[in-house]
Amino acid sequence: MTARILIVDDLLPNIKLLEARLTAEYFDVLSATNGPEAIALCREERCDIVLLDVMMPGMDGFEVCRRLKADPVTAHIPVVMVTALDQPADRLRGLEAGADDFLTKPVDEIALIARVRSLARLKVMLDELRARADTSASLGLGDKGARAMADAGKNGRILVLEDRGSSAERITMALRDQHEVTIVSDPQDALFRAAEGDFDLIAVSLDLNGFDALRFCSQIRSLERTRALPILVIAETDDRNRVLRGLDLGVNDYILRPIDRNELVARVRSQLRRKRYADSLRSDLQAAIELAAVDSLTGLNNRRYLETHLAALLDQAAHKGRALTLMMLDIDHFKSVNDTHGHDAGDEVLKHFAQRMKRVVRSADLICRLGGEEFVIVMPDTPLVVAAKVAERVRAAIQSEPFCIDRNGRAIPVTTSIGIAERGKDANAEALLRRADKALYESKSGGRNRVTAAAA
Repeated sequence: MTARILIVDDLLPNIKLLEARLTAEYFDVLSATNGPEAIALCREERCDIVLLDVMMPGMDGFEVCRRLKADPVTAHIPVVMVTALDQPADRLRGLEAGADDFLTKPVDEIALIARVRSLARLKVMLDELRARADTSASLGLGDKGARAMADAGKNGRILVLEDRGSSAERITMALRDQHEVTIVSDPQDALFRAAEGDFDLIAVSLDLNGFDALRFCSQIRSLERTRALPILVIAETDDRNRVLRGLDLGVNDYILRPIDRNELVARVRSQLRRKRYADSLRSDLQAAIELAAVDSLTGLNNRRYLETHLAALLDQAAHKGRALTLMMLDIDHFKSVNDTHGHDAGDEVLKHFAQRMKRVVRSADLICRLGGEEFVIVMPDTPLVVAAKVAERVRAAIQSEPFCIDRNGRAIPVTTSIGIAERGKDANAEALLRRADKALYESKSGGRNRVTAAAA
């Protein structure tokens, strides 16, 4: 997987060295020699990952990282600190500034490529979600993703797979003040709990007794319900090759023993914030999909959804040689409801009308608001004679009792006129709608509050 990498270092030889290693793996490379230049390039959205030197004159790497992560435009860009500093306190400072990882100079080429590839996959996924979520913002749903990036990364549900009692206890002690921690020693039990539970992160020891922890990580990534669950592996310092293999398998982050409590807390916090950001983008996307397909007043599918799906339902019915009948409904004298009682009362009638229809028809039937006071019910596997009985039940349900139109309990009688038409040999959606509409017109001209079936 390729990506555009920004190398930030005040020393040109360091830039050239990293550039040679990355271009050999077919990454595109940009460079900057100071913090302000790097921030400007990131704001122009010209890079996917930042390799950031810490020791630079003027604005150091920690400050550059803080500014990138504080800006909604650049907060989603992964940042890897590249530094000669290798003390836990230095790593903690970088993680608290928002860095995704540390690479110690001289940079290990294999570790560099593995980490960049891992972060590139993550960036591609987030970029796709962000692009789709832009639609949500354009539809007026707001930007929950930006709020999620400001999340404190606390109150997470953490599942820990660790069969060493002393290590499990230290992990629990480090995290329990900010998170709910569940310790599991058996991999199969952990896999079941991860799939069935509502966890935010799973921490996995690479040194499980008699079991390959990387196989467990692979299983987590292969299951639909856990595919997006962040994985943090806990490894020994000499377990480098397995850590790199884990990154290739989809592990999100790692921490080396002996575990530094503050570093563990910081890495967990970083993963939780990123997960919540991705979750909020998915939520925005789902809301946009629903907004495009659902009528906001009644909660029914809208005309656009009907136009998209009716043809497919007709094709399916024709292919299987099964019946399909379409019911078109119109609320009688609806204009007078709005004129006499106001549009708020009219909205209440529309909502209650939708609820009564849903109570009468099957869950397999497609109910849509066509527009205004017109509705459509598509009934697969339903011949005309059966649909006529269903239509009578709908008509009776609407007439059965007055509709409440305000909080004071005022109610008014409501009736509906209905036209039904069965799929013809041509299986044409437009023709079917016209025939049902003609039958509906006959019901209205014949006195309303009645059902009329279109001629075959």
